[in-house]
Amino acid sequence: MINKLVSKIQKTNAPVVVGLDPMLSYVPEHITKAAFAEYGETLEGAAEAIWQFNKGIVDNIYDLVPAVKPQIAMYEQFGIPGIIAFKKTVDYCKEKDLVVIADIKRGDIGSTSTAYAVGHLGKVQVGSKSYAGFDEDFATVNPYLGSDGIKPFIDVCKENKKGIFVLVKTSNPSSGEFQDRLIDGKPLYEIVGEQVAKWGEEHMGDSYSYVGAVVGATYPEMGKVLRKVMPKSFILVPGYGAQGGTAEGLRPYFNEDGLGAIVNSSRGIIAAYKQEKYAQFGPENYADASRQATIDMIEDIASIF
Repeated sequence: MINKLVSKIQKTNAPVVVGLDPMLSYVPEHITKAAFAEYGETLEGAAEAIWQFNKGIVDNIYDLVPAVKPQIAMYEQFGIPGIIAFKKTVDYCKEKDLVVIADIKRGDIGSTSTAYAVGHLGKVQVGSKSYAGFDEDFATVNPYLGSDGIKPFIDVCKENKKGIFVLVKTSNPSSGEFQDRLIDGKPLYEIVGEQVAKWGEEHMGDSYSYVGAVVGATYPEMGKVLRKVMPKSFILVPGYGAQGGTAEGLRPYFNEDGLGAIVNSSRGIIAAYKQEKYAQFGPENYADASRQATIDMIEDIASIF
């Protein structure tokens, strides 16, 4: 799957992933009204609104970008109906030939880690048959429990040609409370990056590993260090736009070939119509605003090369 991601980035010339992280407050009123008219002001109604909102955005951006990244918590808050909306979103994106990066940030050990990996990236055995549960292409994972938590994911990825992105240096302001702590003279995030590179050697694609890393756009100097530490790992870069990351600050995350990183934008794209810059589109044309915001982001990132 890493080979497909690289190929689609080259084809679209867009190292961009759209984060499908919908809040009900992002959904235009005409969509929520229609959903509530059918299902009432219920969890089912909220999930239907989220699904229809996502579908409109995907229909307008799938030809521009290689990948999407749905954040599962935004769906889980609506219970079982929300999870169904998540699955419908994943399936629809795959129908559009988008690479799906599940932002699930799982982190456990042993059989529990294996179960998470099987549920999202593998196939579960049911009697004589096997089924892909959520069937995403990549998943984000938390390495805090060490190799016991990561290797079950790698094993499932090998069997199914799937991949993971390991949290290395996150974009949130308090990430340094743990991640920047010095251990034997090195910050913890660098030690995690070294381990990601080692894990990645066990599962290589043509030019990049199936074991990638999450490194926030808000820390370009650290990104420069980690790019050298993990030369064969693709870097998923959150924090662009709404969280303060800039295109100029993204250059260190890429290799000299212009590959090696994919930059995420979530509310900056999916809620673009709420921004002054795109207000002329209005709520009815929210998906057109998302398309324009995607085009603008692609052009912004292209300007650094």
